[in-house]
Amino acid sequence: MPSGVGTTLPDLPYDYDALSPVISPEIMTLHHSKHHQTYVTNFNAALSQYEEAMSKEDWTTMLSLQPSLKFNGGGHLNHSLFWTTLAPVGSGGKPEGQLLKQLERQFGSVENFKQQFNAKTAAVQGSGWGWLGYDVSDQRLVISTTANQDPLQSTTGLIPLLGVDVWEHAYYLDYKNVRPDYLTAIWQVMNWHKVAERFNQATTSSS
Repeated sequence: MPSGVGTTLPDLPYDYDALSPVISPEIMTLHHSKHHQTYVTNFNAALSQYEEAMSKEDWTTMLSLQPSLKFNGGGHLNHSLFWTTLAPVGSGGKPEGQLLKQLERQFGSVENFKQQFNAKTAAVQGSGWGWLGYDVSDQRLVISTTANQDPLQSTTGLIPLLGVDVWEHAYYLDYKNVRPDYLTAIWQVMNWHKVAERFNQATTSSS
């Protein structure tokens, strides 16, 4: 690949079986080593083609590569965040400090937040993502969704704190087509330590 353009598949911060029984080793293996790897491979290929086209001032090709860059680059960004948003059962902590206060102030309670998040995310048509983002301008938490592999920040301006993949490959082997069951269970492996870290960074940068 010219000029060192590209990215690589990140290692998981835990083993493939670490999120069981919420997410099976089979799903984690396929999701990370096959699906995420495919986004990385295709993103790198599109980047390489884009750089070549740019060197030739081939604007038509550069523009034609935008959808692939967005889809595969988004897939890489979203999954890289997703893996670190999860943690083995019992190790991810719970909302505390300023994050807890903000959740309670806006949603009444953490449970109310989860219910609203799950309802909005379950309603995603086809494939996509559910997000908890931070709106810097309004200094508010926002529950949002994106289609396919659209990244949250570049499509909505929200800083992603927490993302949940609701493509069927993320849950079908374990939960069949019952997306709400998957969304209910995933809170058992939520890494609230990482969510709080992102929240603190977002609020610090906006103050």
